[in-house]
Amino acid sequence: MMKSLQRILYVGLLVVTSAVMADTIALRDDHPSVYYVKKGDTLWDISGRFLENPWQWPELWHDNPEIDNPHLIYPGDEIRLFWQDGEPRLAVNRDNVKRSKLSDGTVKLTPRVREVDRDSAIPAIPMSAIQSYLKDALVMDRDEILAAPYLIGGQDRRVVFGMGDTVYARDPEDRFADLQRRYGIYRVGEEYVDPETREVLGYEARRIGLASVRDQEEDMTTLEVIRSSEDVRVDDRLFQQPDREVRAVLYPHAPDEKVTGNIIRFFDRINSVARNDVVVINRGEREGMEPGHVLEIFQQGELVRDRQQDEMVRLPRTKAGTLVLFRVHEKVSYGLIMESTRPIYMKDIVESPEGSY
Repeated sequence: MMKSLQRILYVGLLVVTSAVMADTIALRDDHPSVYYVKKGDTLWDISGRFLENPWQWPELWHDNPEIDNPHLIYPGDEIRLFWQDGEPRLAVNRDNVKRSKLSDGTVKLTPRVREVDRDSAIPAIPMSAIQSYLKDALVMDRDEILAAPYLIGGQDRRVVFGMGDTVYARDPEDRFADLQRRYGIYRVGEEYVDPETREVLGYEARRIGLASVRDQEEDMTTLEVIRSSEDVRVDDRLFQQPDREVRAVLYPHAPDEKVTGNIIRFFDRINSVARNDVVVINRGEREGMEPGHVLEIFQQGELVRDRQQDEMVRLPRTKAGTLVLFRVHEKVSYGLIMESTRPIYMKDIVESPEGSY
């Protein structure tokens, strides 16, 4: 009797475990069993072919001892879905066999050595959509901006300059020690303010050009503008060029804990943004954010009057999209909208995916 009861409990536990797994990891109804990676794919694209929630990709990975790092995916790789102990798993097969079809229809298999370069791995998200933000955007605090060298003028009493022009700068902190060093020319822009606490989270600084130091005399430095994307002006700031590289190994994953914030800035749009647009949120390293974190976007429900009860009530919020963080600063982060079902607005809510914490 006891053994029968134990067997029933064991079977029941397996059923419950499988049900929880099914609820947690939702495969698409039309998912393939095998997918061959193509040039131009992203990790998010491939995840979306198998999963309802692409951010669950890491939970399905099955380590392959023949592959050094299964998270590095290359064009030509085979992504295979299989089941292990009743749970779905994904594995990558890096084919080392060349297949050629002979005239009689026979398929000839020839062993080959396939060399792959880490830099040729497919990116997690579309790099073309974020490249300018990786290279040209900084978030600075007020003290950093005030301490930075700044342009005070140029030749012929001009206040606007371009490529090839000579400009002059003053350097409060004596940062021009290396006369061969190049400096980015940045324009200080919008102040980032938390919509709830009113805390100043930083200042946007956008690179508009590049200058090279030519000479220095006391506190005055002479530079040449060697590249500019728009007019360079008096009071623009100079910063050393940071390392802006983002590696393809960045992959989307959910935060370990619940995070809630708001969209506080977007670019090149007046009223709203959508898929493949970049936004800024009021959460950063101090809140545990890291590159690759996936957040869902929600819109607050409208306030309406309940005429039966003669009171104002708020309708339920609505999911509007999903974003992936690609650059994280201390108090703010930049994210790319990967999915949107409706226009996304300033102050929309961002939150850890449901069921991920």
